[in-house]
Amino acid sequence: MPWIHTVRNEDATGRLARTYRAAIERAGRVFGIVRAQSLAPPILDASMGLYQKIMYAPEGISRRQREMLATVVSQVNECHY
Repeated sequence: MPWIHTVRNEDATGRLARTYRAAIERAGRVFGIVRAQSLAPPILDASMGLYQKIMYAPEGISRRQREMLATVVSQVNECHY
């Protein structure tokens, strides 16, 4: 598995600290997929914004169906996210 330098919760400041707090409020912790982008907070925020727009879109399939599809794709890709 590759090693990626990331910013720990206690070392996050400014924009990244706010993003981490939001992740903790939303999911109870900062997942690795979020932490992997910690060196580029603007890109992390854009990525999270895109994810939220896709997952919470009012049109198309339901949120539950989107989550089920994400789970299946992760399983096929042998990714625990």
